[in-house]
Amino acid sequence: MNHHALALKFHSFSPQYALSLSNFTLHSPNPLQFRVPNVSSSPVSLRSRSSAADVSPVRYTDVSSSSSIGSLGGTGGVVVAEKRIDVATLGNLCVDIVLSVDELPPNSRGERKALMDELSLSPPDKKYWEAGGNCNMAIAAARLGLQCVAIGHVGDEIYGEFLLDVLHEEGIGTVALDGEAANAKDASSFCETLICWVLVDPLQRHGFCSRADFKEEPAFSWITDLSDEVKMAIRQSKVIFCNGYDFDDFSPSFIMSTIDYATKVGTAIFFDPGPRGKSLSKGTPDERRALSHFFRMSDVLLLTSEEAESLTGIKNPVKAGQEILRNGKGTKWVIVKMGPKGSVLVTKSSVSVAPAFKVEVVDTVGCGDSFVAAIALGYIRDMPLVNTLTIANAVGAATAMGCGAGRNVAKRHHVVDLIKASKLNDEESLLKELLAENPETPKVNLLSKGMRKEGSNKQQIEIISMEKVVSELLPELELGRCCVKTSS
Repeated sequence: MNHHALALKFHSFSPQYALSLSNFTLHSPNPLQFRVPNVSSSPVSLRSRSSAADVSPVRYTDVSSSSSIGSLGGTGGVVVAEKRIDVATLGNLCVDIVLSVDELPPNSRGERKALMDELSLSPPDKKYWEAGGNCNMAIAAARLGLQCVAIGHVGDEIYGEFLLDVLHEEGIGTVALDGEAANAKDASSFCETLICWVLVDPLQRHGFCSRADFKEEPAFSWITDLSDEVKMAIRQSKVIFCNGYDFDDFSPSFIMSTIDYATKVGTAIFFDPGPRGKSLSKGTPDERRALSHFFRMSDVLLLTSEEAESLTGIKNPVKAGQEILRNGKGTKWVIVKMGPKGSVLVTKSSVSVAPAFKVEVVDTVGCGDSFVAAIALGYIRDMPLVNTLTIANAVGAATAMGCGAGRNVAKRHHVVDLIKASKLNDEESLLKELLAENPETPKVNLLSKGMRKEGSNKQQIEIISMEKVVSELLPELELGRCCVKTSS
């Protein structure tokens, strides 16, 4: 597997959220320990940290007693008639710890490893901890009113306790992915919660490192099979979200079996390769095979314009999306994220375009995760495609206005404020770029801030006014249909 011991990301960062290394001493911790009770196989309960005052944990219906919709494609897979969970996330559950440093770690692998080991001796104050990885997407989705469950592995230590507490407070259930680690070298460390040290230098540059960067195999390679509990969670979810970092957690064979099972039971697969996509495309044969399987079998693919070009060799985002659709087996949507320009949603019959919102960007961490949460909302609620892109752009922009991810991702009232303000970037240059050298583009649905006349024109461009989209989105957001907690 190709590992990146240190990935640098350059964007603004607010230093008051970071802890200086000089502010804490390194000594052996006395961690709080907890044990998660065993989960019975039928019916399946969500792993939770509920107390007597909490709402009772969600319980899945036993599939054997549920009505079903027959088999899928002759595979014998049964679709549960009532999928009670909106979104499940697969793996990539970690705790981010943000620290201010005088300089980013050196290039030497050994020196970086020594620094990480030193940092790991004693945890800093919890106020510098944050839920990371796929927790970002799950939290954003829950704040939009979706029922979410995080499938993954966390350890029985203070970091795992923190992660479960954060997810529970956000109304997100968890299903444990556990396996047999007895044969793993240094089994205790293999079972620990993943920690990502986010190091920030005076120039606001970020360096990321975790123990996964120093392993020659995935962090949880000892997880080889889908348990009955995990299968039930996938079976009862409308969408399962996966990203490229899942390859840092699990073996390619485990990932492929998860894709196949989700397809079998009619759960839509959302896949965002992210920064790992490029290295995976040059990875081991098994990694490349699993990555190709994602691109063939996913219902919804999310890529940046750079990733779409790298995958297809086509610079035009619309043409690239169309090429990806042609090569996919079950792909329904290809979404290309174009940063401050906006986003594009390509289907076999149409192209939808929404310019980005004008905001003052503070931190881009978590923007992509927030964006995909809103795409899942539109997919599940069967929203018009332009509406789906609009709310996704708004959620991503609202996250960019804050600092950091996890519990700092967009809150509902921030999204409402952005949609009400309706300040969009230029649509003309975006449309010109998308339609350049692409005369055979099917019908284009364009979100307009009002400078164009609504309706179709001779170029097969359907103009959809921002005023119309706002009138359709705000009732759902303001009346709480997209909100679990009024504080969100």
